[in-house]
Amino acid sequence: MSRIKGCFARLEAEGRKALIPYITAGYPQKDYTVNLMLEMVAAGVDVIELGVPFSDPGADGPVIQAAHQRGVSQGVTLADVLAMVSEFRKTDNDTPIALMTYLNPVEIMGYEQFAQTAAEAGVDGLLVVDSPPEHSAELLKALGRYELDAIYLLAPTTPDDRVRRICEAASGYVYYVSLKGVTGAATLDVDGVRERVAQIKTITQLPVCVGFGIHNGDTAAAISQVADGVIVGTALVKTLAAEATPALGSQAVKQQLAEMRSRMDAC
Repeated sequence: MSRIKGCFARLEAEGRKALIPYITAGYPQKDYTVNLMLEMVAAGVDVIELGVPFSDPGADGPVIQAAHQRGVSQGVTLADVLAMVSEFRKTDNDTPIALMTYLNPVEIMGYEQFAQTAAEAGVDGLLVVDSPPEHSAELLKALGRYELDAIYLLAPTTPDDRVRRICEAASGYVYYVSLKGVTGAATLDVDGVRERVAQIKTITQLPVCVGFGIHNGDTAAAISQVADGVIVGTALVKTLAAEATPALGSQAVKQQLAEMRSRMDAC
């Protein structure tokens, strides 16, 4: 059983929901990402989404775009991110890691080389923002050969027939974007998310995790009642940006996630 599948099976048995933080590798400093990942695990997170810095992150809002730019300016490459995962695995061999990236870095490395290297590093899944299933046949084959999960985004505007096609290609979990627009938006319609998640779950048995618009314990707790997992990214990157040093940022993120975890578990 894959780490991701095992994680959701354990959570379901415990009656709990997944807390999934997103951070951009190399932000705020290249040599602090692994420490930050370990601090997040200590705060009670279940899966880590690790962003690969990219020069043109068009699906992201200004906060995460700035984090990508910082990573790129430090020369953080996909190979560096995989090395970070390998370093993390020396301490933690249990927490699932999903890379979130745009297609270009993976395509440059080569699908087969990427999948093999990622699996050897300890990566569990891949979410490619700009590569829909219809254009991902070769990548999906490579991921399958190395037992890496293919995670896909679903939007509020995605019609049911396309949800079905996407979920047929997906594994691990699906990422439901709670609102229209880029990362970092603040508006969250919990009732609307509840209805849409319920509809998606009539189509797939995969866990449905929700991101965009989650920024504190209240929103995390609310979404945890209607979905299998809560994904938070922009709020964490904002916290890192606000602190004077990476160490202070790491501790602030740890506290932020611990509060979300506590509120989610209290529901």
